[in-house]
This record gives sequence, structure tokens and C-alpha cells, in this order.
Amino acid sequence: MFDTFGNKVRIRRTPETEEKGLADKEGEVYGHTTPSMMDFEIVGNLKEDFAINVYFEDLSESFWFAEELVEYLNNGQGTEITLDGIDKKWIKGDNGEWFEEDTSPTWEKNKAEQNQSESKDWWKFCKKNK
Repeated sequence: MFDTFGNKVRIRRTPETEEKGLADKEGEVYGHTTPSMMDFEIVGNLKEDFAINVYFEDLSESFWFAEELVEYLNNGQGTEITLDGIDKKWIKGDNGEWFEEDTSPTWEKNKAEQNQSESKDWWKFCKKNK
């Protein structure tokens, strides 16, 4: 399935992809859409109302392609996603599933665990004051 986020793909060689300098380039799927609902350039001739967005790291740019121009290479195993301000990352496994990992600094983890432990043992405080 070419339209899955993070999949690695290659762009097929056609006159149009050669003209744009994208033929045989490898990239990563960033999404898909229904072109009739959007207003952007699609590389290739659409046979269906479906286009795939491919990002090319060396160009720091993505392009929308007709599905028949996108050749599946692999499911992007090992791809990592992070978001600024979020202490987590997501890693794509060998079966295409995403796994979440906590990346908060150790002291924050320890503090969170301590706070959780203290809130569970509230009764000990009451017991000591009797």
C-alpha cells in the first residue's frame, strides 16, 4: 500500500517525472488526498481521484503524484517521528505499526513516578499524624 505514512517509495521514470527531475528519486510518503477537493499541482495523469504526497529529503520538498508513478520500496521500518514540545517519539516497526516511546528527561520521569507514589500513599501521611 503506497499511501501509508512513512513508506519508502521510488518515482517511476516517465517524460513528466524526467522533466521535473524526479524520475527514479526515492522519498517518503507524507500523505494522500482526494485532488478534486484540493488545489495543487499533481505530477502525472490521475486515473482515480487519489494522489500521494512524497517528500524528498535531498530537496527538502514534497510533491503530489498520481498513484501509478509511485513504486513501493518498503514500509519505512525504523522511521522516527517527533513533535516539538512533546516528550515522545514514534517509531515504525517491521510490520508497519507505530510504537510510542517516552523521551522525557530522566529527572522528569523520576519526579512523575515520585508524585504518583506520593499520591497513592496519602494514607501514610494521615497515619503518621494520629
